[in-house]
Amino acid sequence: MTYTLRVIGHVESTLTDLADAPKQADEGAPDAWIVLDPSVADAAADLTVGDELVVVTWFHRAERDVLAVHPRSDPARPRTGVFSTRSPTRPNPLGLHTVRVLEIVAGARIHVDALEAVDGTPVVDLKPALAHRCEER
Repeated sequence: MTYTLRVIGHVESTLTDLADAPKQADEGAPDAWIVLDPSVADAAADLTVGDELVVVTWFHRAERDVLAVHPRSDPARPRTGVFSTRSPTRPNPLGLHTVRVLEIVAGARIHVDALEAVDGTPVVDLKPALAHRCEER
């Protein structure tokens, strides 16, 4: 069975080197731009400044054959299956990034805060962020 994933845009960021990218947005990720393909610009028509979004990216430079990692690249931590981590190295390297919209230009350029994806990272979807729903277990 074959599935097709459509790239709808890309990230424009000052981050260009994977080694410089923070592990999480709250670790110093810069503001960035999400540049949408003109063919999907109408899908962003109702976005407004202040909206919180989940940006789904495709980590195009990530390894896809690694199934276990040392969390946060720390060899002192035990190897852990990637499905229990937020490692970009995984069979389907999808990134999930919660951001806030700072500016929208011509409907196809969306300025967002704290995005840890490197310049050129493909964007595959945008979704409104939901309030935290997990209860303490």
